[in-house]
Amino acid sequence: MARKVPEINGGPMADIAFLLLIFFLVATTMDIDTGITRKLPPLPEDQPERKDDPKIKERNVFEVLINSSDRLLVEGEPMNISELREATKEFIANPYDKEDLPEKENKEVRYFGEVPVTKGIISLQNDRGTSYGMYIKVQNELTAAYQELRDQKAMRKFGKKYGELEKERQEAIQKIYPQKISEAEPKNIGGN
Repeated sequence: MARKVPEINGGPMADIAFLLLIFFLVATTMDIDTGITRKLPPLPEDQPERKDDPKIKERNVFEVLINSSDRLLVEGEPMNISELREATKEFIANPYDKEDLPEKENKEVRYFGEVPVTKGIISLQNDRGTSYGMYIKVQNELTAAYQELRDQKAMRKFGKKYGELEKERQEAIQKIYPQKISEAEPKNIGGN
């Protein structure tokens, strides 16, 4: 005579599985995707054309193009990615007030008094065929240029790096070196 295998009640198994699911949902931290913080311009139809809009002077724009071969063209000249940060810092700071670099405007900034603030804007445009890796490298170099200038200013004034300062002092330095990076819609620049 064969022995009968006793049946196991499966009802509580569903409850246990549900409780484990809830536990893991509550206990697990999810990675939040981070991106590049940029303020996008409004769509053209949202911008009423005004006659009193001041035109941006060419000397105040630092043009950076990335072609489909991942080559840089900065201010109309080929440039290696390793040179981009220093060129950007020189453009932003314009330490010798050169005529071909951005104008400055004196502004009152807390903790610093009246200081010259650049009117410079970085214009970044890439080809539709630009690799994502190159695009990120260029973004990193442009952002690092601002960061280094802010760190230098913070060290001279407060003896600390920019990231170590309290929010009010960081905001003051941001007014001296405002990060203005304008990104145009990708287009077919080519792969020269």
